Amino acid sequence: MKANILNISGEKVRQIELPKVFNEKVREDIVGKILEAKKSKQPYAPSLVAGKQHSAKGKLHHLRHVWKTLYGKGISRAPRKIMSRRGSQFNWEATEAPYARGGMRAHPPKVIGMINTRKINKKELSLALASAISATANEKYVTGKYNRLENEKVANLPLVVEGKLTSLKTKEMLESLRKILGEKLFDIAIKKKAIRAGKGKMRGRKYKKNAGLLLVVGDKEKLKTNAFDVKNVKNLSIIDLAQGGLGRLTMYTENAIKEMEKK
Repeated sequence: MKANILNISGEKVRQIELPKVFNEKVREDIVGKILEAKKSKQPYAPSLVAGKQHSAKGKLHHLRHVWKTLYGKGISRAPRKIMSRRGSQFNWEATEAPYARGGMRAHPPKVIGMINTRKINKKELSLALASAISATANEKYVTGKYNRLENEKVANLPLVVEGKLTSLKTKEMLESLRKILGEKLFDIAIKKKAIRAGKGKMRGRKYKKNAGLLLVVGDKEKLKTNAFDVKNVKNLSIIDLAQGGLGRLTMYTENAIKEMEKK
């Protein structure tokens, strides 16, 4: 399989032979399995002593002739703390029980249930990564991922550019990307952040943002920008390529393709 190398003006310069990984069969089942196993969640739980920091000692009894009995009082056996007393007459309040004021939660979230300990087979991991890379060269997956590309044709997949792109200044680089990608793809490629519509704003999800373009660079190439994601080929992960679905808009530099061939 061959790909066109584009210069910073978006013109075809020459062709390059792609590594075999771009011809791999896309295994959506394995990719989904790996993404599920790689999910991470910040464990949280209430304090272990929440609702127990009081002087109440165990459940009270309804037996006769027992000190602090509830016999004849017509109240439940909940653990209680003494607010005041007069001889053997007690003014007490229920504590600790979930229905009591200041009591513990009935079924609180537990840290042990939030720790992801799923293991991944090495062969499955490499197969999933190969599938994710292959999907970036497949027009069906790329157009299927983005609603705005429905019934559109995307040429020159996978997108391969000269390494000169990484040495440009930000303004020149964005102009170059506009020429390479075209207006429709360029609009998808640039990261955008907007305030969410609806009540999610009040629930810690105020902003929505898109993933944008992923530029895969070679080992000795460096680029700093907030306009899109940049990843070194040796650190390329399935999370970068397939989070939210296969077929992310991805661009490779010529050096990245050569280093991928060696690996």
